[in-house]
Amino acid sequence: MSTVNTAFSALSFITFILVCIPFSWHLEAWNTGTCLYMAWTALGLLSYFINSIIWRDNAINWAPVWCDITSKLIVGISVAIPAASLCINHRLYCIAAVRSVTRTKAERYKAIMVDLAIGLGIPVIVMVLHYIVQGHRFNIFEEVGCYPFTYNTPPAYFLVYMVPIPIGLTSGAYCIMSIIAFRKRQTEFKEILSSNSNLNSNRFFRLMALAGIEVICCIPLSITTMVLNATRGVVNPWISWEDTHWGFSRVDQIPAVLWRSTADSNVSVEMSRWLLIVCGLVFFAFFGFADEAQRHYKLAMNSVAKRVGYTTFTGSTKIGTRNTSSSSFKESSNMSSSQGAGLPVFIRQETVEKRDSVDTSSDLTSMKDSVFASEKDFITQSTHSALTKNDAPLKLASFIVTPPNPHHGLMVMDGPAPSKHIDSFPSSVTPSGSFLDLSATQTEIPASGNDNKV
Repeated sequence: MSTVNTAFSALSFITFILVCIPFSWHLEAWNTGTCLYMAWTALGLLSYFINSIIWRDNAINWAPVWCDITSKLIVGISVAIPAASLCINHRLYCIAAVRSVTRTKAERYKAIMVDLAIGLGIPVIVMVLHYIVQGHRFNIFEEVGCYPFTYNTPPAYFLVYMVPIPIGLTSGAYCIMSIIAFRKRQTEFKEILSSNSNLNSNRFFRLMALAGIEVICCIPLSITTMVLNATRGVVNPWISWEDTHWGFSRVDQIPAVLWRSTADSNVSVEMSRWLLIVCGLVFFAFFGFADEAQRHYKLAMNSVAKRVGYTTFTGSTKIGTRNTSSSSFKESSNMSSSQGAGLPVFIRQETVEKRDSVDTSSDLTSMKDSVFASEKDFITQSTHSALTKNDAPLKLASFIVTPPNPHHGLMVMDGPAPSKHIDSFPSSVTPSGSFLDLSATQTEIPASGNDNKV
């Protein structure tokens, strides 16, 4: 297993996790284009990661059905990520071009169906059309795993290779029109976004930047793939269906020493999988550190802390005779209440055992001093005339302690001490095939004074 493949396996799995982290809250906001972008990227990263582990030091056909699925998935991803960017840019243009983003339920449903038709329907159609120019079942590259084979014939350029280009051009056009519409109506833009709780200006520009970067990368890479296929590969004429699919069940098994021997094959194969990592990291850079992401991270930390027995909360808590609070992992010097998330505060209720008997009123004073050693200036109000051993327990039940000075902040106890209650508070474009023929992816958020709701 080479160092490059080891690094890819580690980074692909880490990026897969990072891409999946923001999925839940984007799904709750019904950001269809963003969810499609994350889903396709995560699926591609997961399949490439598994392939890099299974075929790390061999090119044996261990799992034919798995290779059938993943090889088609690679073809679909080469179109799906540009299509997801088109959905994002189209939605941003619709927001920038109208005076309100508030829509009816029917309009939202229609918008979701349009996004699914673009971001899911087009890739599936391309995967089906790829079978027309699929010369044989698939290839297996050592260290890479399953990889689709596209017969280099003129129909392949129209059915597979060219598809990302018009999608990228359309997406770029929407991106440019969104920028123009924003510049024309910059003063009222914030008011437009304020009508939608799921979108603000920061998220709007992050989405635009993500889709714009994808467009910039999509078109040049797709054109480069077509040029390399047409110039450095052998373009075979289309003769018939039977000629193209002759020996279709064949599986080419290519060792690493062979496909790494030339720069063209090495760059083509490696670029197709490393670009997915770039797409995933770019997405996480835009959305993994946003305000909504930080709120969900705090929610997750509080949930984990609660499961292991810690209680995190804000505000003041009365412990003994002092008010304590914590904020941003610091305790104020004057023990005053503060806002913000703080360290867990543990409150332990100490039980004072009752004495068997009290002989004299001086014993009452000594008991008070031993139990409330930290309290001062207590005044005892009790009737203990003719106190005997037999009626001492009855007199104890009426024992009253009151603070003479409210500035001392003492707890008022009438009878048995009340129990202390703790308030617990629970967030690519990959080349579609290779130009080489080497055979010839609710919990309630705790209130916090420092968190800004998006």
